[in-house]
Amino acid sequence: MARAMAGESVVTRVARVLSAFDQDNTVLTVAEIARRAHLAVPTAHRIVAQLVAEGLLERSDGHCVQIGNRLWALGACGTRALRLREAAMPYLEDAHAVTRQHIWLYARDGLDVLVIERLRARNAVSNLRLKVGKKVAAHATAGGLVLFAHAAPDLQDALLEQPLRHYTPRAPTTPEQVRACWRAALLDGYATCDGWVEPHVTSIAIPVRGPGGEVVAALGLLLPSSGGEPTAHLPVLLAAGRGITRALTPQRAASFAAR
Repeated sequence: MARAMAGESVVTRVARVLSAFDQDNTVLTVAEIARRAHLAVPTAHRIVAQLVAEGLLERSDGHCVQIGNRLWALGACGTRALRLREAAMPYLEDAHAVTRQHIWLYARDGLDVLVIERLRARNAVSNLRLKVGKKVAAHATAGGLVLFAHAAPDLQDALLEQPLRHYTPRAPTTPEQVRACWRAALLDGYATCDGWVEPHVTSIAIPVRGPGGEVVAALGLLLPSSGGEPTAHLPVLLAAGRGITRALTPQRAASFAAR
């Protein structure tokens, strides 16, 4: 069993326990938490018991635990992602109604790309990887390409220093390929990915700007690879992006700017 580093703070261990949960692992046993958090089982058991007592975790069926209502309520108190989602939702719904395809809203969180919202379309192309609250590969999704095409050079360099994991063989695997995609996204004003996340899925995304012109999010659409030219949906996405920009006052937009 992997053990925590000596001298590690209690707060760090608690953060690792909470970070063991994600969209694909919402209910865990203490043993699973210990393994995912790299803690000894007795240590994980003690921390989990304290978090349950505080309402941050709660018992599920059997010997499992899950995120508690108190932690959910704290998260809903006003995060950048929540405020951005609230401003964007009317325009996402309009674009969703017109395109009848899956609509996604992404934001950058450090070197990660976070799915903030998705509106699913009935009988549209399936995609199991992009879930709300999940982080996705920044270099292998249209939203990620848009966000990092507009990121500072030091952040771009830091991203390319990491392993370039990919979902399908069609995604870029070298820094040179990714930089070429960024240049195209800047030149065209949008990014497309054909079969990069799922072999049968094409995605297109545009930047969403704050009133000062800074890119605060990316708005994307998924459709079947056989569903025609994805740029046919650009007018709808661009109109939605302009609407979101208008909904963001200068005071609110400042809190959305990527760190």
